[in-house]
Amino acid sequence: MEKQFKILAIESSCDETAAAVVVNGREVLSNIISSQIDIHKKFGGVVPEVASRKHIEAVSAVVQEALDVANIAFKDIDAVAVTYGPGLVGALLVGLQYAKALAYSLKVPLIGVNHIEGHISANFIQYKELEPPFVTLVVSGGHTFIVHMKDYGSFEVMGQTRDDAAGEAYDKVARAIGLGYPGGPKIDKLSKEGNENAVKFPRANFHEESLDFSFSGIKSAVLNHLNKLEMKGEDYNKADIAASFQKSVVDVLVDNAIKACKIKGVDKIAIAGGVAANSYLRNAMMKRGDKEGIKVLFPELVLCTDNAAMIGSAAYFEYLRGRISDLTLNAAPNLKLGER
Repeated sequence: MEKQFKILAIESSCDETAAAVVVNGREVLSNIISSQIDIHKKFGGVVPEVASRKHIEAVSAVVQEALDVANIAFKDIDAVAVTYGPGLVGALLVGLQYAKALAYSLKVPLIGVNHIEGHISANFIQYKELEPPFVTLVVSGGHTFIVHMKDYGSFEVMGQTRDDAAGEAYDKVARAIGLGYPGGPKIDKLSKEGNENAVKFPRANFHEESLDFSFSGIKSAVLNHLNKLEMKGEDYNKADIAASFQKSVVDVLVDNAIKACKIKGVDKIAIAGGVAANSYLRNAMMKRGDKEGIKVLFPELVLCTDNAAMIGSAAYFEYLRGRISDLTLNAAPNLKLGER
């Protein structure tokens, strides 16, 4: 019988303080998330210093709740995992220092995890039989990547944004049309009432071999369109703007992700990150996947947002490869995918 290797995982890279207990990388005993969305709403986005302070206030209670829900004690933990990058440096340091102290006091291994690799690993929780190789599309407020996952812990970046991340563009457009923060869910909801063909916003295309993205042009096109209408004193339909913008972003995401699958000859694509919760992206990707004979995988919504269960999953596969961190591990706010 396989040993039940229990990892206590901590995530604090942005504005969620999260802790989870994960067994063997795929079974979640608890997944606790303390969100700061309501705090940052009034600022129109995440304020790093405020986020750090709130992590300090919440981390102990969140970790204890994760243990209580999992019905285990600190002594039952086999390793401590923590996000050490990328993210907001002050926020990362809160979770990292807590995890280092915990691992030291419990005399268990410390496993540092790349936040982006965590998002990808959320699919191992959702799909217990999933094995590499496959292509993954990581889309969130801070990241947009197409990645070929060749093996556990082995990644090849095939495409990435050259400017704004997809989720960042969503937030900026949402702010421009008066929807507020966070923009992604609000645009997704409002778009259902609009005409996605009302305005044809541009799609950035690079040379044929490139799978890179650019979303700053789409964002600027929306802002310029709104500015022209306002200067003329013309009204506009917010739902139409939201739907047209969303279509322009998702079309490019889907096209490039499918191209990546064909290039690598794989028949599975896993979607990860906060924007993976977007209903329009899910539907468009599923429809295209059915047409192309490619199986499209999505984690459940709670595993799309920042959470600690995905960090615990990624940490288990790091552990199996002998990748243990020492207590000198520091926060790496600009950590790249695949870096150690």
